[in-house]
Amino acid sequence: MVRTLLRRRKKSLNAEDVSVADRPKVRRAVAAAALGNTMEWFDFGVYAYLAGTLGKVFFPSSSPGAQVVATFATFAAAFLVRPLGGLVFGPLGDRIGRQKVLATTMIMMAISTFAVGFLPSYGAVGFVAPVLLLICRLVQGFSTGGEYAGATTYIAEYAPDRRRGFLGSWLDFGTFIGYSLGSGMVTVLTLAVGQDGLVDWAWRVPFLVAGPLGAIGLYMRLKLEETPAFKKEAAYVHEQAVARGEPEEDPVEEARQSGKGRLKEIFTQHWEAVLICMGLVLLYNVTNYMVTSYLPTYMTSTLGQNETTAQLLVLATMLLVVLTITTVGRTSDRWGRRPVFMAGSVALIALSYPSFVMIRQGGILWPAVGCGILGLLLVCFAGTSASTLPALFPTRLRYGALSIAFNVSVSLFGGTTPLFASGLVEASGNKMVPAYYLMVAGVIGLISTLFLHETAGKPLRGSGPMVETPAQARRAVAHSRTAAGREARDIWIRLRHPWARRHGQDDDRGGGPGMTG
Repeated sequence: MVRTLLRRRKKSLNAEDVSVADRPKVRRAVAAAALGNTMEWFDFGVYAYLAGTLGKVFFPSSSPGAQVVATFATFAAAFLVRPLGGLVFGPLGDRIGRQKVLATTMIMMAISTFAVGFLPSYGAVGFVAPVLLLICRLVQGFSTGGEYAGATTYIAEYAPDRRRGFLGSWLDFGTFIGYSLGSGMVTVLTLAVGQDGLVDWAWRVPFLVAGPLGAIGLYMRLKLEETPAFKKEAAYVHEQAVARGEPEEDPVEEARQSGKGRLKEIFTQHWEAVLICMGLVLLYNVTNYMVTSYLPTYMTSTLGQNETTAQLLVLATMLLVVLTITTVGRTSDRWGRRPVFMAGSVALIALSYPSFVMIRQGGILWPAVGCGILGLLLVCFAGTSASTLPALFPTRLRYGALSIAFNVSVSLFGGTTPLFASGLVEASGNKMVPAYYLMVAGVIGLISTLFLHETAGKPLRGSGPMVETPAQARRAVAHSRTAAGREARDIWIRLRHPWARRHGQDDDRGGGPGMTG
């Protein structure tokens, strides 16, 4: 009887606890989520490569150095409102669903980026011009506050457990494709019309391209279904309400009503996961924005290198990241997330300084090697983050907790990287400041990784296993029931014969009282 009770107490898996991934839906989910990141980073690539040009258009009365700082200050301002976007969109995604929020953020991003292409210059309307630019950047930043966390959550909840790293890496594949498209377009325009044509009118063209991109992304996201994990969570909340005798309501509405007090729960019960998430996000995004947003300006404005050469080197670095990122994601499925993050952090500490020494040499070869090293360091974090960060939090809080932790860290440390780096170089005159900046990020990332629990191949917190085939689902249920039976048997033996375990251990060592001469 006791053994029967123990069996019932042990939570073994049932068939309904295991989800089988629908491959066409998984492909659509990955494509739609990645396209949103493509559009977001298309804008970032354009803005980074046009920093000097936009400074002349919107801040013409300043010195060249001050123009760059002012442009990056406007760039950083968008990141200051990202936590507000995370506070709004994150908990909302946990209440009404991931798909609806991701469609909303796509609309806002597309409109705000598209609008930049129609802004008047400082010469036309004076001080109003940079104010309008700032407003567009703030709207874009607010919408982005719910974009990356929602996209990573969406892919993670659709992906099979054993392939989450590989499928999640496609999200950041979209990131760097978008950056490469944006920066590539600016490079082509620079070659085609020259710097004067770029300042006069051609700077508008890349921003106007964001309109059609946004329309395509919105169409794809409106066709998506809600994730299986969110559906199960909403259904569970609904069942609990029915059990309490409350009126039956739509499961999504029930999930929305259960959102009260989630912020308090995030910071009181999951603060360790929040801190780990912030540390890993700092590591990834400081490296990311240093390479993608600051490096082109550093090579031209600070080092005085040829603008086209610098743009092509950074563009080639992004293509290197694109070519290797899914391989890193697949590797994290096989080796684990912690080893990849740890190796990348140690390498960032050791190789940042040599990389910037090479970049400062001038010419093509050594700067290309230095940029390539930074790209390979960046891909260690870019290929792993989308599968690591959502696994830190349970389903009912995942979107909100990840949005808040991610955006606070990005706002304080990631998006401000170009501003702080350019300001510190301008103030100190030390051109190796970016290398020191990356080394500090590597130390913080290494400490965060030491506290990270391995999640590769395991179900997301608060969710059952996600497998690829019905046969895998049957094996998972059978294995769970076998494990539950063995654990119940072991508990029964320890309760009935407390000396048996010790004797067994002694037998294993070959010298216990269970041995006979």
